[in-house]
Amino acid sequence: MRISTWNVNSVRQRISHLLEFLREEAPDVVCLQEIKCLDDAFPRAEVEEAGYTVATHGQKTFNGVAILSKLPMEVERGLPGDPDDAQARYIEAAISVPRGIVRVASVYAPNGNPVATEKYAYKLAFMERLERHARKLLALEEPFALAGDFNVIPEERDAKDFSRWRDDALGLPATRAAWRRLLNLGLVDALRATTDAAGIYTFWDYQAGAFQRDDGIRIDHALLSPQAADLLGGARVARAMRAREKPSDHVPLIVDLAT
Repeated sequence: MRISTWNVNSVRQRISHLLEFLREEAPDVVCLQEIKCLDDAFPRAEVEEAGYTVATHGQKTFNGVAILSKLPMEVERGLPGDPDDAQARYIEAAISVPRGIVRVASVYAPNGNPVATEKYAYKLAFMERLERHARKLLALEEPFALAGDFNVIPEERDAKDFSRWRDDALGLPATRAAWRRLLNLGLVDALRATTDAAGIYTFWDYQAGAFQRDDGIRIDHALLSPQAADLLGGARVARAMRAREKPSDHVPLIVDLAT
């Protein structure tokens, strides 16, 4: 089972790239973030023609998440814990596989900047809600993946120049501590389970030739339950997508599970 996550940074602007990715990598499940459209504006027909069922949790202009699946799925929208949260940042699906269920969530955690505003408080509150929900998912003892743009730089090796991110919401100690609390539940960072190498990034800013200078950060992740980690066959970044014309500033992360 091939699971991919990608902050596509506007699915309507990036639909040709998405369709190319589906053809080239043939993922079974794709988690998208920042689709930046309402549900009825998603380019559903094109994706369905490529062989995928589409589930969206959209929002006009901002945010928005989706799951594309070649396999049957049952979908729930929204991260539990705050009924007043109107931001579309979480969608979860129970995917049917021959041996049962693999649960997959598309997560778009808040950026949190500027840190001296309510935006950072919302980021930490979102991470706390995600932690509580992950505890409930772990109690099911199922294979699951929380996949998406977490807007967290977990370690200094996950940035070309971490010193520039120390005071940013993505690299603050409280942000990284929230990330560690997720891992300490027993979740596994899929990429780090396969390599300790530095210099693996999923995001390069559009400004100042960041991609050409490889001035990137790793903020897109897949966290696996122990049951899913036991099935892990590999994880890699589709870096070449960033070199295409008018790309997203993020690239897909691809995880293979032996389901």
